[in-house]
Amino acid sequence: MNNDDHTTVPGTAAWVQQTAGWLTPAERRSMLRPLARTHLRNAVGRLSLAVRLHPGRHAYVAPVRLVPPDTALTRAAEDTARRLLPDAVLNHSYRTYHFGRALGELEGLDVDCELLFAASLLHDTGLVTSTGSADFTLASSRLARDVAESVGLSTTATEVMQTAITMHHSPGVDRSAGPVPYLLSAGAAVDVVGLRSWELPGDTLTGAVTAHPRAEFKRVFDAAFRQEAARVPRGRANVLYRYGAFGAAIRFAPFDE
Repeated sequence: MNNDDHTTVPGTAAWVQQTAGWLTPAERRSMLRPLARTHLRNAVGRLSLAVRLHPGRHAYVAPVRLVPPDTALTRAAEDTARRLLPDAVLNHSYRTYHFGRALGELEGLDVDCELLFAASLLHDTGLVTSTGSADFTLASSRLARDVAESVGLSTTATEVMQTAITMHHSPGVDRSAGPVPYLLSAGAAVDVVGLRSWELPGDTLTGAVTAHPRAEFKRVFDAAFRQEAARVPRGRANVLYRYGAFGAAIRFAPFDE
């Protein structure tokens, strides 16, 4: 596969559709700096958590603010995720919304909760269904498009949801990507490697895990992502394992399993 001349922004839905998620050498190198910054941020934050000087100890998020909206889209996304995902990954999807929404509340960020919930529930569907050599988020985003079309979601909203899904495991997704991609990526990172967990109240963390148990999540997710890295050798998952010690980051996340 030769996609070395592609010009769309890496991680976006358009880029994944064009390239199947295969990075050029320049795109691979461009991910190393945000990956290094993420590691440094995680180390400093986890130290603050260890010495009990983390900002989350003074934070509060009202539980009612974390209840997802009940709409045709969220019901369709939830039904699809429940049908396809094993419990460990399904519960991760719920926690991703919970943590992403909580971080948005703490930042005072205005986000479309309907799109964030639907994207959270569907973002890893491709991880358990993909075959071939394309990045798993291509399958996830296509499924999201099908779900969106089934309930008559607008083209603009559908594209936001798709790009949130395809961007979520790129290093360094920030607010410039838009609230839904930013908070989906942030919520997933809390749950997978503990990034920014120190910003959240303890009740928010334990509430999510109690409602949606981790069920050997570290083992299941590490195995699935290692398969993805091997299946797509020029993809982002491979970068995370080769340069980001992703397996260790999962293993040492501040959760029991």
